[in-house]
Order: sequence, then C-alpha cells, then structure tokens
Amino acid sequence: MPSVSLRPTNWIREDVIFFSQHGPFSAYFKRFHLSDSDYCSCGGIGTALHYATECIYTVSWHMRKPAPNFEQEWLKRVANNLVSRQKIRGIIKFISENRDLFRPPKPSTSQRAELSSSITGHFTFK
Repeated sequence: MPSVSLRPTNWIREDVIFFSQHGPFSAYFKRFHLSDSDYCSCGGIGTALHYATECIYTVSWHMRKPAPNFEQEWLKRVANNLVSRQKIRGIIKFISENRDLFRPPKPSTSQRAELSSSITGHFTFK
C-alpha cells in the first residue's frame, strides 16, 4: 500500500498540480462534476498521464508512456528527475495559458437530441 512521506519537498505549483492530478485536466473536471466530459479536445481521456505522453497539443513535452502496471513507478521516476519535471512544468503552463484549446468539442444539435432522448426515453422525429 502506498504511504505518504512527511519529508518536505521543493516542488513548485506545476509539480503539485501534475502529481496530485488536481488541475486543469478534463478527467479531473468530470470527476468533480465540473464538466460533462473527461475527453481532451484531441479525443483522448484528459488525465495528467495523457497530457504527458499522448496529447497532440503537448507533443513538445512528451515522455515515453509506461505500461499500465508500471504507472506508479513511472510517476516516481518522473518526480525524481529534474528534466522530466521541467517537461511537466511546461505542460501545465501550456494548458493553463491555452485552456480553450483543451476543452472537448461541444456536441452538435443532433448529438444533443440523441443524448436527450437516451436520457429521457423520448424520441424526437425529424
């Protein structure tokens, strides 16, 4: 079971945002019901790991994606590597400065009608 260290760290705001995953990530907004979607505008699920490894908008700062069973180890290594943390800081700053770019596209009128009918059970005829 993971444990919390009581040793102080010299992390800056961007480090804390990324590693706590409490920040400008669409998956975070969805989890706390601040958004209807957890998708990034590029089509992937907007987690911190997605932005660091897959998102087309953050390709300048990408790192190699870990296998799912090594994600915790990957996070530890990234947290202890200054070059990796510089990349993380670049990603967070870029997302913060370009929030509109990372919002998922709004559904079209027909998609909203389909969603509404699937929720209410009522169908609209065209």
